[in-house]
Amino acid sequence: MKLLVKTFKLRQSMSRADDPYDNAWAESLWSRLKAELEIPKGGYSNLAALRSVLFEYIDGYYNTRRLHSSLNYRNPAAFGADYYRKTG
Repeated sequence: MKLLVKTFKLRQSMSRADDPYDNAWAESLWSRLKAELEIPKGGYSNLAALRSVLFEYIDGYYNTRRLHSSLNYRNPAAFGADYYRKTG
């Protein structure tokens, strides 16, 4: 893992001591991506292809159609629209 972090000049996220919830949102995102995207066996041919697939998933499905239990079984777009209508 350290080699990947160094190779791609990433900054590794670490949880604080005795706090397992620091990275819960990120782990939830990755588990959803792995479960809901059909990732090709060899990965994507280039970064542009990956970006396109991620945009399609997030903006075309996750935010507009996928229902979230934490949002009272609404999608984020509908939840946001309701919020701004009530507070606007």
